[in-house]
Amino acid sequence: MNHLSRRSLLALAASVPLAASVPPAAAAPAEAASAVVGGARLARDGVQVSGATGLPKKLSARAWMIADGDTGEVLASYRAHRRMAPASTLKMLFALTVLPKFERTDRHKVTAAEIADVPSGSSLVGVRAGFTYTVEQLWQGVFLRSGNDAVHVLAHMNGGLDRTVAEMQTAAGDLLALDTHVASPDGFDHRNQLSSAYDLTLFARKGLEDADFREYCATRTADFPANASGRKTFQIQNTDRLLTGSYGVETYDGLIGVKNGYTSNAGNTFTGAATRDGRTLIVTVLHPTSGYNAVYEETAALLDWGFGKGSSARAVGELVTAASQASPAPARSGAAGASGAAARSGGSSSLPLLEGAAGVVALAAGGAYALRRLRRG
Repeated sequence: MNHLSRRSLLALAASVPLAASVPPAAAAPAEAASAVVGGARLARDGVQVSGATGLPKKLSARAWMIADGDTGEVLASYRAHRRMAPASTLKMLFALTVLPKFERTDRHKVTAAEIADVPSGSSLVGVRAGFTYTVEQLWQGVFLRSGNDAVHVLAHMNGGLDRTVAEMQTAAGDLLALDTHVASPDGFDHRNQLSSAYDLTLFARKGLEDADFREYCATRTADFPANASGRKTFQIQNTDRLLTGSYGVETYDGLIGVKNGYTSNAGNTFTGAATRDGRTLIVTVLHPTSGYNAVYEETAALLDWGFGKGSSARAVGELVTAASQASPAPARSGAAGASGAAARSGGSSSLPLLEGAAGVVALAAGGAYALRRLRRG
């Protein structure tokens, strides 16, 4: 795996049309792509692992990945770049995009128009027109109850659904989450609403850097307004069963969060992070086929492996650095060094990895924004 310099990225990008001519939904599926963000092994079929044994045997998920949240090393994966419906795990990207826009103490009176476009069958926290909520309460509704009504209110506060979707797509491009195509801010089923285990893990890692994001996703219960004055409340509970220990799922020791989801098309989806002995691991599990609690059980099993036998695993890929945070790689002598070296020594790579002859196409599909940020950097 080779690092591409900033100059190489810009030279390659200059040789192809800008992303506007490459609709993200029309980009080649990652399973068959000749360009791979994070390393070529992440696009291969079958389980990818090196240097460790004992992976859970009964994993039914259609795609999964486990990564070290501190170093960015991908410890093991299965179809990490497979593009699939994400359900409410996409709300992590929504939070990355909108969370910095408003102070948590800001207050907003909801209008009927702001919740009129919530899709039928959505998960709801109980936002009502005419009620005034703090931004903190709305985010609690998003993170704890996965409330699409709270998402739509925040999206309208941000300038509307279309603007928010565009900003989310831009944010995904900056993160080099090239498998992701955003159709709505809430993750609800749409034909072109797509992401991957790799991209969702990127979103979780980035989100956990933010203190508010980290606090919201770790909150188990909160009081939510039950009348217009806010003096009467009802309790809402986080739907993350590994966090709360509900419906027959035991709480996971050291769990931080982050986000679960379900739709009829996506099935059950989950990205979870846990810390033990100063080490943070992030797991994404998409659409397991065995049982309603399988998404949590398989996440817990992968975390157990990562904190145990997976400690000896050698990286099969890495979580890349956002384009806006990239800096030129230091000069190296001799052949290109191992891509995971920086990660294993305690730091993350300074530049994204793109592998394959068609890397330019994938980069373009991610969005011209990332390239503009590289030019300004």
